[in-house]
Amino acid sequence: MKNSLKIALLSVMSIAAVGCKKEDKSPSYHKGDLTIITDESFKSVTEALADGYMINYPETHIKIETKKEDLGFLDLLNDKARITVMSRDLTPEEKKAYEEQVDLKFLPAKFAADAVVFVVPKDSPKQSISMDEIKNGLESDAKNFIFDGTNSSNLNFVAQKLKKLPKDLKFSIIPGNQNIIEELSKHTDKIGVIGLNTFSRPYDKTSEKLRQMVKVLPVESNGKLYTVDNVNLREMTYPFTRVLYFLTNEGNFNIANGFIRYSCTQLGQMIVQKEGLQPYNIYKREVQMR
Repeated sequence: MKNSLKIALLSVMSIAAVGCKKEDKSPSYHKGDLTIITDESFKSVTEALADGYMINYPETHIKIETKKEDLGFLDLLNDKARITVMSRDLTPEEKKAYEEQVDLKFLPAKFAADAVVFVVPKDSPKQSISMDEIKNGLESDAKNFIFDGTNSSNLNFVAQKLKKLPKDLKFSIIPGNQNIIEELSKHTDKIGVIGLNTFSRPYDKTSEKLRQMVKVLPVESNGKLYTVDNVNLREMTYPFTRVLYFLTNEGNFNIANGFIRYSCTQLGQMIVQKEGLQPYNIYKREVQMR
């Protein structure tokens, strides 16, 4: 009788253990591992959102992997990543490839307005830059514009804005947005092209140091000068304003879609604002008077 009872108890314990194992392995938005692919230009805001998500859901572990924008998109298509951050508009062919290979409708989750900015050393006499200067400069053999590499979000976005292909532009390369700022004083005749999020954090010491090293040039378009400020980002009047968005190949509500939802809610949008970027989803603050 005792042996029978022991066997019965062991059986129950085994079933319970199996049940627990299955529960631990089951996908969920509030626990598990996730790798997010992002271009280095908007790594900071992605990391900040990931940190916020992990604080809210301590059983989640999010890793940020930096990769050129085009390569991140290919990883998503080939199921090597579950989520990537994008800034440029996809071509009709790319949208079709996404819908066919991922088997989901193309629905970009927009979460922030960022910008591509043009910088010169702090002591440069140059005060602004025109759209014509940018266009002509990127067709010149002098290669006076410095980008952080091919396939990068900055190059892709500028090319798209000028209605050109990246391969048709002429430019110099210094890998890394921060490196461009730090090396620019050695190339006084050059203009650096970087992502705003590289140094947009208002109270961050590294960002502060980087901002002190360069001058951000206002862009002249149709006779008007546009600076990179909150108003011009919000209204998208600064010519190189870009909208950051997430793409995922996750078809159900697990950790990738949970992270996307969090980033687009009020809490996530407050983090975007603290990063010095413009939240895409604006929430009104209501004050009740009694």
